[in-house]
Amino acid sequence: MTNIYQPTPANLDLAAQAIKDGKLVSFPTDTVYGLGADVYNSSAVANIFKAKERPLFDPLISHIADIDFLKEYVETDDRAVALAKHFWPGPLTFVLKRKDNNPAVDLACAGLPSLAVRMPNHPVALELIRKSGVPIVAPSANRFKTISPTTAQHVYEDLQGKIPMILDGGAVTIGLESTIVDLTEEIPTILRPGFI
Repeated sequence: MTNIYQPTPANLDLAAQAIKDGKLVSFPTDTVYGLGADVYNSSAVANIFKAKERPLFDPLISHIADIDFLKEYVETDDRAVALAKHFWPGPLTFVLKRKDNNPAVDLACAGLPSLAVRMPNHPVALELIRKSGVPIVAPSANRFKTISPTTAQHVYEDLQGKIPMILDGGAVTIGLESTIVDLTEEIPTILRPGFI
């Protein structure tokens, strides 16, 4: 059964506990509604792929709530820090080398030696990440290869019965996925064009 909740402090606590318990929670970001799970819980991450009917070789984006955490999570350099300070929070995702070989995140990054990470510009997303205390992987909350959701109702229509909880933060402001920039090589490369 799938329920839609208003993002009250109590419901944000409930959603954060659901993330900690290995459940999936859909929430609004600045771009589209995401389908979130604890990046370190491989069983929860696997359920994202199952709910979305998404192939396992397609890596997921981790969402964080603090620029300073970037250095703890991935290998950074001056370029990444400068871009983060300029564009975050916002619709720009970086692909950076993994900080360690923690096997828990293998599924989220499709076994690659890199991670995709961004800091969304939405108060509900940021509060949920902070309360959960972990990076939250969150692809768009829709079945694979269908239109990305911009409202909680869109998520409900596409994923009802597959996920337990949707936080309704109203219609998102952008409605287009984030731009993805690969910073693992000397020359940055845009892997996916987006809002920026």
